[in-house]
Amino acid sequence: MSTETSTELTLVRHGRTIWHAENRYTGVSDVPLDEVGRAQAVALAEWASRRHFDVLVCSPVPRAVATAAPVAATTGLRPEVLADLREVDFGIAEGRTLAELRETYPDAAAAFVADPVANPFPGAEPPAAAAARAVVALRDVADRYRGRSVLVIAHNTLLRLALCQWLGIPLSRYRAVLPRLENAAATRLRVPADTGAPPALLALNVPTSPAVTADEPAPTAGRTA
Repeated sequence: MSTETSTELTLVRHGRTIWHAENRYTGVSDVPLDEVGRAQAVALAEWASRRHFDVLVCSPVPRAVATAAPVAATTGLRPEVLADLREVDFGIAEGRTLAELRETYPDAAAAFVADPVANPFPGAEPPAAAAARAVVALRDVADRYRGRSVLVIAHNTLLRLALCQWLGIPLSRYRAVLPRLENAAATRLRVPADTGAPPALLALNVPTSPAVTADEPAPTAGRTA
């Protein structure tokens, strides 16, 4: 990385919660880390301590803040909490699995699966709006910390939408192209100073410890956002 022209962002999904273990839409709901999620946060902190991060940024949603806490304690970095890195609000889907939604809201579930961007769940934040705010927030972080290395702790759907938007992948394909970011796994971007240029994808969904893969990925047919 050229420290004069680019910034490296390492994007990490927060640790696991019981809703994530059950493959429930969690969104902006306040669901705490479970035992596995807490272990993932501690392991992430140990991983981060062996690398050089200049800045720690996180979502304001409590599970992201809780994931950032051990990292802050280990590295001495004070987390910068950014509201625009919060997870997508899933509206009627919050707290439900896709299978449950197919039973209770079959039309809405079918429309979402066909095109999640054109047909978000009723009451949900439009995915295009979430992608836009996330990219603006990440671009701002890259600009403010030009030439430095930043660890960003946020969320599965928000980060996938942001990656698609920033890398030029159709948003409507985000569930197919990026089925899932593992809890506490790392995705690295090199962001150039040129605001019109996309970032370089250096690594995607890399486990930071064995704890990251303590639960198996959900089957495609039943996965959520």
